[in-house]
Amino acid sequence: MNQKKDTYLSRRRKRKKRPSKLSLAYIAIACAVVLAFNIFAWNDGPTADRLPHGTSAEDLMAVLIPDDQPEVKKEYTGFTVSFNPSHRIPNYVAWELTAAKAQGTEPRKSDFHPDADVYGCPSLSDYKRSGFDRGHMAPAADMKWSAQAMYDSHALTNMCPQENSVNTGRWNTIEKLERKWAIQDSVLIIIAGPVLTDEITRKIGNDVSVPERFFKVILAPYSNPPRAIGFLVPNYQTQEGAQQLAVSVDEVEAATGYDFFSTLPDEIESKVESTFNFNQWQYRK
Repeated sequence: MNQKKDTYLSRRRKRKKRPSKLSLAYIAIACAVVLAFNIFAWNDGPTADRLPHGTSAEDLMAVLIPDDQPEVKKEYTGFTVSFNPSHRIPNYVAWELTAAKAQGTEPRKSDFHPDADVYGCPSLSDYKRSGFDRGHMAPAADMKWSAQAMYDSHALTNMCPQENSVNTGRWNTIEKLERKWAIQDSVLIIIAGPVLTDEITRKIGNDVSVPERFFKVILAPYSNPPRAIGFLVPNYQTQEGAQQLAVSVDEVEAATGYDFFSTLPDEIESKVESTFNFNQWQYRK
């Protein structure tokens, strides 16, 4: 009798309480939430690498420039520079700005430096006592997500001689807008640079060209439908605000001779480049 009782108790101890169907459902939901959160974190939120029409961020940042235009390409952390060794300033600078990057917390360190790997890169002495700011094309404030990106953004290959009233005025205003828009739209593709088709007569230092105008084009690839906007900004103080300086991407292409966003499907490219609505960008929820 005692042996049977011991066997019965032993079997009861070995039995495990099975979770209810409701408990299993809760566990599955919790796992799914954790997995989704981790995927979002690992990928820094949405990126243009997963566009529905298959175009990648790298494709969208590609710019077609005239065949005879001098170019030295350099990939930095967070942005790409097409550098013009003849003018000693960039042809253009391109980068992807996500909502997470736009809210980075890396402190700004203004460590301006030449890049010895890029032929024609200016020196610090070229800007010294020139009367012009070292104007960022890819803003340092867009690179606060990474210490290396912050350092790289201060390479002189990313600079143009810029009037202080422009650097701290309209250009700075547009840079603030792009960060606001990146938070609203999750992902922006941004390309900026000098308008080198203008007659350039001003120089500083050792033949560093002073642009007459700057351009910027911004694409929101996740917008439904995708949309874009451009800016042409004179390199002198102006009373015109950002809205008055806004233009279509087609107008920027006509001014620069460049072809932007050429990897988009033709019907999408034609639409986003020919039209723009500043208020649609400003007040979008």
